[in-house]
Amino acid sequence: MKRFNPPTVALPGSRYSQGVVHGSGRRLLISGQVGVRPDGSVPASLKDQIDQAFMNFMAVLREAGMGPEHVVKITAMALGPEALPHYRAARDLCFEGHPPASTYVQVAGLASPDFLFEVDGEAVQED
Repeated sequence: MKRFNPPTVALPGSRYSQGVVHGSGRRLLISGQVGVRPDGSVPASLKDQIDQAFMNFMAVLREAGMGPEHVVKITAMALGPEALPHYRAARDLCFEGHPPASTYVQVAGLASPDFLFEVDGEAVQED
């Protein structure tokens, strides 16, 4: 897997890759993960929801026998710009040394009014 940031494109605003190229192998699509704890409760704070959403994302990844090095793309959705620094910190912690392609989108709402953040992604494990 090759991650790159072309010299003809502005450097990313934080740690992520502009592009990721992969060969053949197993492909995992990870559904949107929100900040719901295993017991079904939802943390009140934005930071706690982001942390829990990434814990859920990583749990799906591990269950498929993959790790952060296999993630090629994530998309994050949040209700406002105040989520951006928390999102970047959680993303950088999860993918340290393996920055995936990354998109951050502000949305008007998510599946429940309790949800403040959601992240989905794609992982590839080469043969």
